Amino acid sequence: MLNNYLRAWHGGAGKWGNTTDINSSSIGIELDNNGAEPFSELQLNNLLLLLESLKKTYSIPVANFIGHADIAPTRKVDPSIFFPWKLLAEKGFGNWYADTTGQTISPDFKTLDALRIIGYDVKDSTAAIRAFRIHFMQDTLATLNEPAQKILFSLYKKFQ
Repeated sequence: MLNNYLRAWHGGAGKWGNTTDINSSSIGIELDNNGAEPFSELQLNNLLLLLESLKKTYSIPVANFIGHADIAPTRKVDPSIFFPWKLLAEKGFGNWYADTTGQTISPDFKTLDALRIIGYDVKDSTAAIRAFRIHFMQDTLATLNEPAQKILFSLYKKFQ
């Protein structure tokens, strides 16, 4: 709806890592989905083609393919628990975690620090945890139980 070179107010107020003016440094993609059902194969195939073009044109790092809930966890929940983040990561668009079977977590592991290091704004830790779980666990819980901690630890290690 807007030329890629023009600034839009697509994400509103948000933060990812140290970037607080998301609207000036990102391209927002709106997907047609009510948040209560899976995305269509046709829509996802077209999204993958668009992402490939944008990644190549703008040299977008893999870790910078994120959703509204990631950048504005107190206000956004999209693209929803039905969005196939793992598929996107397998295609080179976003981070995903390694198999956590048998993984042990370091005793000095600090979950909020890890969330912040991978990009989340932890000012509202409950919202940050919920956004993390929407993205990586496809649920809307706001707790970091052992499976969630293992996933977070796996992602955190990528930033070491």
